[in-house]
Amino acid sequence: MAGQEMKGKRASLMIMVFVFQVLSAHLHGCYAATGQGQPLWKRSTVHPAVVNGFGSSVFLPVSGNVYPLGYYSVELKIGNPPKPFQLDIDTGSDLTWVQCDAPCSGCTQPRDRLYKPARNNFLPCKDPMCAALNSPKSNPCKNPNEKCGFQVEYADHGSVLGVMVSDNFPLGLVNGSLSNPLLAFGCGYRLQNHGPQPLPNTAGVLGLGKSKASISSQLSGMGITKNVVGHCFSGQGGGFLFLGADFVPKSGMTWTPMLKNSFNKHYSSGPAELLFGAKPTGVKGLDVIFDTGATYTYLSSKVYQTVLNLIRKDLTGKQLRDVKDNALPICWKGAKPFKSVRDVRNYFNTLVLSFPGANKLVLPPEAYLIVTERGNVCLGILSGTEAGLGITNVIGDISLQDKLVIYDNENQRIGWASADCTRKPR
Repeated sequence: MAGQEMKGKRASLMIMVFVFQVLSAHLHGCYAATGQGQPLWKRSTVHPAVVNGFGSSVFLPVSGNVYPLGYYSVELKIGNPPKPFQLDIDTGSDLTWVQCDAPCSGCTQPRDRLYKPARNNFLPCKDPMCAALNSPKSNPCKNPNEKCGFQVEYADHGSVLGVMVSDNFPLGLVNGSLSNPLLAFGCGYRLQNHGPQPLPNTAGVLGLGKSKASISSQLSGMGITKNVVGHCFSGQGGGFLFLGADFVPKSGMTWTPMLKNSFNKHYSSGPAELLFGAKPTGVKGLDVIFDTGATYTYLSSKVYQTVLNLIRKDLTGKQLRDVKDNALPICWKGAKPFKSVRDVRNYFNTLVLSFPGANKLVLPPEAYLIVTERGNVCLGILSGTEAGLGITNVIGDISLQDKLVIYDNENQRIGWASADCTRKPR
């Protein structure tokens, strides 16, 4: 993969979060545009009417695609007055962060579209959210009253340095009520990208992982929604995202338990057996992470090579030949340019991840192939070992398209079902 110019590729599994105290002198110019900050009375929290201990759900339209953009995102408003921010949906990360004028180094957004913290937005090291980011280790801050800083490192060699803040997130709930919770998130003022790809053209990341620091966990802790995350990404682009249990189908879902091992901080399940064309491949015992922060699916080197060999063997005698394409490492060319994956699905077989209890995640060709701007078909499964993921197996956006996928933290299970992601569920 080194040296490949892969358009839109991300492997942004959150590897590590460092938490530290920030001395006030380190944040020059934070208050230039905001004076002494908002009056405390303006930073209120309004909860919806609560039924059975929980309010309702948040439903958000999704924009984006796997190719050529490489990400799916939602718009959330933050602050008072509210300011819109387009955020990359990431179930592989716990921390939500936005590009921040403190001032910023490496930010991709114009200065007038950056978040500008006020004095009373900063979280001290003693705040429970600071400790939640560093869990299970103890809080490293020596002075509990200093600002809580963070540094996030991603598998795609990107990193974000910043400080933790809190502000209002005005949210419309599906029961018709409005909520304006005070939520903790990251103010990222130093972005670094050491990978071959430019950063996504979003204002930051919506972290929907499992820890107490994630937005979904915070909303649940306030009794606004249940701790359930669901998304439906359309292969044609767009889709929807929800936080809460209102849109969980009563039937038709395939459910598998979340793992409770070293993968515990991620949405993971297993062990799974890999099938190709409904036949065993000999690959068993796979633990996989469901990560919307990754554009493509990543398999450990041995599993990846097995899949690649099977696909190539299956293409023997078919009218496809290898071709170089900047989009991805493994691509094929037909007699004439292809317009969509539907044009080539008859050339390729279905992959299946079979979980305990005969629970199957079916990956048709549309769930692991793209058709590029040049009309070539490319393999959207990559070597996770070469990407720096070690032996970790990651199910990315490409394999989650046209499926309703639900992370039910209340019942510690992950579910999926084929769905038309262009239509809002009833």
